[in-house]
Amino acid sequence: MNPIEQTPWHAGERQMQAAVGVADRMAMIGPKVIRDHLPEQHRDFYPLLPYLMLGVVDEQGIPWATMIEGAPGFAHSPDPLTLQIDSLPSVGDPARNALQPGASVGLLGIDLNTRRRNRMNGRIGALDHEGFSVDVVQAFGNCPKYIQLRPVDAVARKPGTLVERLNGLDEAAQALIRNADTFFVASYIEVHGQRSVDVSHRGGNTGFVRVEGNVLTIPDFAGNLFFNTLGNLQVNPVAGLLFIDFASGDVLQLSGRTSLILDGPQVALFEGAQRVWTVTVEYVVRRPAALALRWVFAEFSPFSLGMGHW
Repeated sequence: MNPIEQTPWHAGERQMQAAVGVADRMAMIGPKVIRDHLPEQHRDFYPLLPYLMLGVVDEQGIPWATMIEGAPGFAHSPDPLTLQIDSLPSVGDPARNALQPGASVGLLGIDLNTRRRNRMNGRIGALDHEGFSVDVVQAFGNCPKYIQLRPVDAVARKPGTLVERLNGLDEAAQALIRNADTFFVASYIEVHGQRSVDVSHRGGNTGFVRVEGNVLTIPDFAGNLFFNTLGNLQVNPVAGLLFIDFASGDVLQLSGRTSLILDGPQVALFEGAQRVWTVTVEYVVRRPAALALRWVFAEFSPFSLGMGHW
């Protein structure tokens, strides 16, 4: 069989892997680590979480990343091919209306208290006013690199409901991004008429995302060489970003056009970066105190600390 026919990597991921000389190695690794079902360890992990990251695409083709909350057990797997989520994005969350039966979504189970994380993408099966199920297309584990430790510290009595839609990044939005050491990114591609959505974690030292007006410049550090996000951006240069103020529960959701910069002086400006990418922000949604959970900072990832200061 042609290796490309059995590979889990799409063309954008293979291009990025080839650019760094690991295409042959990843062609062998991919089928071993990317599964079409949830392994038992993943099925045991998701019910432990009080939050879950979700990536979606709305009817205008705009990607959004968001967080869904619930009591531990709200995300659970009745069988290896299904993840049931007994919660929905908040009213006013731009991701909510994108949830439709058959829609492709990306999911990230991440525990900021242990640095454990698992990824999956799939398609929505059942959907009602209490939650939705996702049929697994791909599932895989992720290493703990660049995840800062943040245990849940408190639960707010009543999350905020205010939704602000902005034309660009105002001073408050820019300040939140400049003070961030963590964000989440949703991206997607279309392959043979099928959409595939991914949502991923990004971390670094405080200030690792550079803000210049409505343009963000983001360093890409050494990772697992899957290139799920950058491979998607290579093919379809749009992304949805989620920034969270973990102390206040404020949420900032952005979406815009992206550009990859694989080498040159812009890369050299970021200590430890192997490449950078930019986002020209086109859509901004701010939801003050929208999350019920609150986190307390415990410590930086040693990998983040090794990536310089800006």
